[in-house]
Amino acid sequence: MMRRQPAAVWAIAFACVVSFMGIGLVDPILPSIAEQLQASETQSELLFTTYLALTGVAMFFSSWVSSRLGVKKTLLIGLAVVVVFAAACGLSPAVAPIIGFRAGWGIGNALFISTALSAMVTAAVGGSASAIVLYETALGIGMAFGPLAGGLLGSITWRAPFFGTATLMIIGLVMIGLLLKATHNVHPRPVRLSAPFRALRDPGMGTMGLAAFFYNMAMFTTLAFPPFALARLGVSEALTIGLVFFGWGGCLALAAVGLAPRLTRRFRRTSVLLTAELLLGLMLVLCAVFYNSAVGIIVCVILAGIPLGLLNTVLTECSMEASDLPRPVASSTYSGCRFLGGAIAPPLCTLLASISAVWVPFIYGALMIMVSFSIVLIRRSTLIRADQTPDDVTEIESDTVEGAEVLA
Repeated sequence: MMRRQPAAVWAIAFACVVSFMGIGLVDPILPSIAEQLQASETQSELLFTTYLALTGVAMFFSSWVSSRLGVKKTLLIGLAVVVVFAAACGLSPAVAPIIGFRAGWGIGNALFISTALSAMVTAAVGGSASAIVLYETALGIGMAFGPLAGGLLGSITWRAPFFGTATLMIIGLVMIGLLLKATHNVHPRPVRLSAPFRALRDPGMGTMGLAAFFYNMAMFTTLAFPPFALARLGVSEALTIGLVFFGWGGCLALAAVGLAPRLTRRFRRTSVLLTAELLLGLMLVLCAVFYNSAVGIIVCVILAGIPLGLLNTVLTECSMEASDLPRPVASSTYSGCRFLGGAIAPPLCTLLASISAVWVPFIYGALMIMVSFSIVLIRRSTLIRADQTPDDVTEIESDTVEGAEVLA
């Protein structure tokens, strides 16, 4: 399935891997940044918040930008912005500038990620399901190797991961510049500025936007808070934390590319979605139970990657198939809701731990995933299209033709 993809699709996938590496890159070095720059835990978590918040907000406007500049220009501008702000983070003398530069990084990330998803779904051979599996595989690989790279480079200096990301992004920028051809600088059907917001009125997209918002709160509870929970138990080395989240991301990638497609071929997407959300809730409760055991937290966090991988793939599939919205608009709306939810969790988790107990943030994450579960369950009737839409021959041919127009 993946071997038949055009070279341009693979170039976008590589850049997606590097882009998603930037999300978990700071995870292993959070304790080091807090210690060396005299920052509080909550201040350090703002490296996640400003990045994710600006990514989420900018996502809503990415389809408007790409429909006017064209896919290739938008992708290249997004990558260039990431390179500039990632390098600026590495040069920062204090935590406050890093927090600000991560916001700029998030804007570039939004322009790239949202445009990349819609372009891959439109252009990949095999229809939307094939493209989404490839996209979520890139997410999983990036989420796995981001913390590992952050741990390896962070063991040298906390600045090194930022410079490493900037270097890899330059490679991705060059690849897309060479392999992605564009004969049209402006899309023939420009997207209105309000389109991604109006899309939330669609029953299916509204359901998936809300579900993704609360799901990402739980997801980033498993990513952002465990480094500090482990540091309180004496596990604070950047490389060790990086290896833990390499295992987490590895499980996420394997579940996204290997397990999710098999399950959705046998069961309804919403059934897989609801089951995976229950499993993630269980993992977070177990983290709370074993909050005083480094081994217990590590095992639960790594295993949480399995339901997270399922959810990333199935949530994206449902969001792209739950309505007849144009793909760029659906991608912008879904991605914006997804990242905004993730922006709230990191600082809230450390704040909850500071005013209560270490296990409380894990229970918060479990409650958030159950809110997402309840939304999907109650509004399941709005997702009939997502459950019943296979990638038939007509859609494949349509996607291929549209992809040729965008990427030709």
